[in-house]
Amino acid sequence: MEKSHQQLWEDCLAIIRDNISPEQFDAWFRPVTFLGFKDGALTLHVDSPYFMEHLEVHYLSIMEPVFRRIFGKGEKVKLFYSFNQIGNQPSTKVTLGGAMPSSAIPPKAPAPASPFQPQPREAIDSQLNPRYTFENYCGSGSNKIARSIGEAIADDPHCKTFNPLFVFGPTGVGKTHLIQAIGIRIKERDPRSRVLYVTARLFESQYTAAVRNNKINEFINFYQSIDVLILDDIQDLMRKPGTQNTFFHIFNHLHQNQKQIILSSDVCPPQMEGMEERLLSRFKWGMTAELERPDLELRKDVLTQKAEQDGLSIPHDVLEFIASKVTDSVRELEGIVVSLMAHATVLGVDVTLDLARNVLANAIKINRPVVNFEMVTQEVCNYFKIDVDQIYTKSRKREISDARQMVMYLAKKHVKMPLTAIGTRLSRGHATVLHGCKNIEERLSVEKPLQEAIAAIEQSLN
Repeated sequence: MEKSHQQLWEDCLAIIRDNISPEQFDAWFRPVTFLGFKDGALTLHVDSPYFMEHLEVHYLSIMEPVFRRIFGKGEKVKLFYSFNQIGNQPSTKVTLGGAMPSSAIPPKAPAPASPFQPQPREAIDSQLNPRYTFENYCGSGSNKIARSIGEAIADDPHCKTFNPLFVFGPTGVGKTHLIQAIGIRIKERDPRSRVLYVTARLFESQYTAAVRNNKINEFINFYQSIDVLILDDIQDLMRKPGTQNTFFHIFNHLHQNQKQIILSSDVCPPQMEGMEERLLSRFKWGMTAELERPDLELRKDVLTQKAEQDGLSIPHDVLEFIASKVTDSVRELEGIVVSLMAHATVLGVDVTLDLARNVLANAIKINRPVVNFEMVTQEVCNYFKIDVDQIYTKSRKREISDARQMVMYLAKKHVKMPLTAIGTRLSRGHATVLHGCKNIEERLSVEKPLQEAIAAIEQSLN
């Protein structure tokens, strides 16, 4: 007898359960409700948009092959989600509800955190992701200052030396994790504190709905009642004068009443074109802290921690390889671990260097160092075991002359420098550089030691 769709869903859960840790399954798959399957579309109900996003980011590489195998019979399955909106304000299509509260916060009677309804102090959902804590926030020199200031705020919310705290840095370096970790620790120490995490885009959507429904006063009153306001990606408010004006009044009220304001942005305040000057000046009142791109130490720590959380064993050489290639984003590093786990699980193989190379080739653009003239000169001198300064002398010794011509040839080939520019660096004329490059090219066809030297140097450059 053919299985029902519900039975097929149970089969999917059984496979997923076998491929992830019990803690992951209980947290992210047990709460999912199967709604139906029709015309190649699988519909699931989840608690919130955040829950849906987490599934898509962290488990899609596992879910897709399972759903294709069980429901699609080898064909691709389209995924659709439903989740709860605010029941008493369906017209706004805006919700502050959904994210799971911190496990350190005592459970309370559910109540919508809507900016359009008066609420008692204890009825707000902080929207904090319980996984974004200081305990699992990897630290290094690239984020030391920002982390130290964040912990100082969280440990003593009454100290307003760093108010506002403005955290900036490129995408994927851990800004959201850090600012939410501050809120979680404040809630752990004072569960009654009204802490709210919200993205600037959601803030903008709520503002627009409030204006449309003639409830702007309720909107402002709600935000002015917050003890700790954490606004993520505030650069999204640029060139939105109406929203900026409203936020200006909310900011002033909170700051004057000694309430903590924490902001994050992809860029520092001076680079925020389209933001009102009066807001920019207020962003600088407290502390501006930069999160830099993760250094090697941090990249290794992130990989190790993520692998341990997911129950994945990554050999040391694989970890070193990934950390050396994925240099821009903590988020990309975490995604690589998820992809490795999925590939190893589906293919039934161990995590190896070859598997990591394949995953990286398909998942991200690997950052390769940009070769410049100085790098070429250094690698050539390293190979010939001569001092770099000797390249720039007028010495005609064979080993130095060969090295100098090698620099000319490789600078032209890899750095794409004009012959005149190469000559300027070496205090030689255009004709000398041209002769040097041609000499190397002609010798390459007949001299095997020179071929080996070029190959070794080029491998070092790449």
